[in-house]
Amino acid sequence: MLELLSYDFVQLAILCVLILAGIHAYLGYHVVSRGVIFVDLSLAQTSALGTTIAFCVGVPHGAPTYFVSLAFTLLGAWVISVARTRDDRIPPEAFIGILYAGASAVPLLLLSHHAEGAELLHHMIAGSLLTVTPYELVKLAVMFLVLGAFFYVYRERFDTISRNRSEAVARGWNVVWWDFLFYAAFAVVVTSAVAVAGVLLVFSLLVIPPVTALFITTRRGGRLAAGWTIAVVGSLAGVLASVAWDLPASPAVIAALAAVLLVTAGTRRLVGR
Repeated sequence: MLELLSYDFVQLAILCVLILAGIHAYLGYHVVSRGVIFVDLSLAQTSALGTTIAFCVGVPHGAPTYFVSLAFTLLGAWVISVARTRDDRIPPEAFIGILYAGASAVPLLLLSHHAEGAELLHHMIAGSLLTVTPYELVKLAVMFLVLGAFFYVYRERFDTISRNRSEAVARGWNVVWWDFLFYAAFAVVVTSAVAVAGVLLVFSLLVIPPVTALFITTRRGGRLAAGWTIAVVGSLAGVLASVAWDLPASPAVIAALAAVLLVTAGTRRLVGR
């Protein structure tokens, strides 16, 4: 299987999924800590909604479509960031679920009579890792490097809000504003990733590695390290398996990540006994 690494498109796909794994494992740590597991899926689907609307109104493919998609995702980020301040009787997950349902239904309606609708839906869901170009790879790397620096600078503040929201409020921080900044940066990551990897892989990279890490350790640093390792191993195995057995790349990576989760959970159970 190692001979597959000699192909340029395989190398680009591996580099792409490793870049995605790096930042998504970190964001997933916060998503799991905040208990808003489906926020990533909701924002990813909102990004797909923006892409669908751009396609239907004839927006040129490329940067114009990206910015339309990003605008919709930022709107979704704003809804999520203010959701818990409106009515304590309604949990934030309810708003997240409603946002996901609406963002899923509208593309199905808009594309139902388009000749290219089925192909576009498949691309948004499954992505196209094996066709990523060097330009797309460099763009993702630079963008995520800048966003990674942003998350690093404010890492303690974001971590405090994720782990102990009441402490952040007691310190007098404008939690809604910081939530919006976090979800806005999150939206940029998701919008960029969905265009390449698809909604399902973005969701899986954000959730499966940090959840798997919890079977290994509950320490903050340990969770981040384990999450990154799991994301990298699962992503690499999935891409190689997809090329070797002629399978769709994103579903193969998801299956590999799920397999790592099952093995880790089973091992933890045996060790516990």
